[in-house]
Amino acid sequence: MLALFVGGSMAACPKILDHKMKNLEGKTIDLCKYSGQVVLAVNTASKCGFTPQFEELEALHQNYKDQGFTVIGFPANDFGSQEPGSNQEIKEFCELNYGVKFPMMEKSSVKKKTANPIFAQLIDATGVTPKWNFYKYLISRDGEEVYSFSSVTSPNSKKLLNKLKALLEIES
Repeated sequence: MLALFVGGSMAACPKILDHKMKNLEGKTIDLCKYSGQVVLAVNTASKCGFTPQFEELEALHQNYKDQGFTVIGFPANDFGSQEPGSNQEIKEFCELNYGVKFPMMEKSSVKKKTANPIFAQLIDATGVTPKWNFYKYLISRDGEEVYSFSSVTSPNSKKLLNKLKALLEIES
């Protein structure tokens, strides 16, 4: 059995994270490195009415990263052509405008038929296909539980925060 030493504990890589993808800098990232963490996967876009959620996503990432949580952004140009930029342009936009430090993967599709491998599995796990930018999928530490949240659900919403705290085993 393949196991990784992550955050002080041995954690097998959940199937849902068992993928390698490139980040915005073009570096290959083994998503198994997030095994044992609670992960919020979000399809993002720079020119969307929901783009200001980047600020809340970064705050969420900073507030809970020491408790075994990370946000991972997946830029996509699938909805309204609202992510037309190159990977470098996306990186600069996110860093300069919203101070994004959480991991951002390279631009890819999140639509059901053409979805990148992790979004294909998130869709299968929840039965929920993103209908717009900033759909969020909260993945438990072992990858066995996946919860979806629509674009209109703020990263700071009580609904998302309560589920996150439950997965992190933090009292509300």
